[in-house]
Amino acid sequence: MAITVIVHVLNADPIVGEIDELPSPTSNFITCVNPRARDGKNVVYIDSQATRVMFPWHRISFVETLPSEEDQVSIESFFRD
Repeated sequence: MAITVIVHVLNADPIVGEIDELPSPTSNFITCVNPRARDGKNVVYIDSQATRVMFPWHRISFVETLPSEEDQVSIESFFRD
């Protein structure tokens, strides 16, 4: 199951991609598959035919994980007729 993440690279726009698993605390880099901009377009400084990108941790500000369809739970709201 792929995890969709937003990688915030220092001095650059955020990049959306998928990772297979969360990196361990001892990892030196994060590997993203299918890198793209937040709007779905190609990233200017990554070749358009690249399918995997490795970012070193010292270039990353933080990483956001997005919920998958399995993580989203329907919430019941109670209302009065």
